[in-house]
Amino acid sequence: MKVRNILTTKGTNVITVRPEQSLQEAARLLAEYNIGALVALNETGQVVGIISERDIIRKTARQADAFSRPVGEVMTKDVITGLPNDDLVSVMHTMTERRFRHLPIVEQGELVGIISIGDIVKSQRDQYKGELDTLQTQIIADED
Repeated sequence: MKVRNILTTKGTNVITVRPEQSLQEAARLLAEYNIGALVALNETGQVVGIISERDIIRKTARQADAFSRPVGEVMTKDVITGLPNDDLVSVMHTMTERRFRHLPIVEQGELVGIISIGDIVKSQRDQYKGELDTLQTQIIADED
């Protein structure tokens, strides 16, 4: 299965933030949309970072005025991105080994979606359930 399959079901809408926006604004967006990460885009729409709930919590735990700081100060700048045609097993391996939960999906330099480790787990669960249902149907048919 490919990343594209998840995006087809999930959609391609991505909530983004600009590096100059405050952590307070980022936290508000995360809460408003009930999501775990925001992709940071520059003025031309290119991915320049990603910031997660964990990033914000860690910063606020260490710095009293953290919420007034810009996203660009806290975000991960070396963003690992995926492609719509990437294999889910490979993506899951990378996310697990590199210890991150959200993967922006880029195609021809444009942000086209984002997937989470939860999206991958749900996709695999659904795939296995489909395979199980098919096998059960075949067994019942063979018994008749």
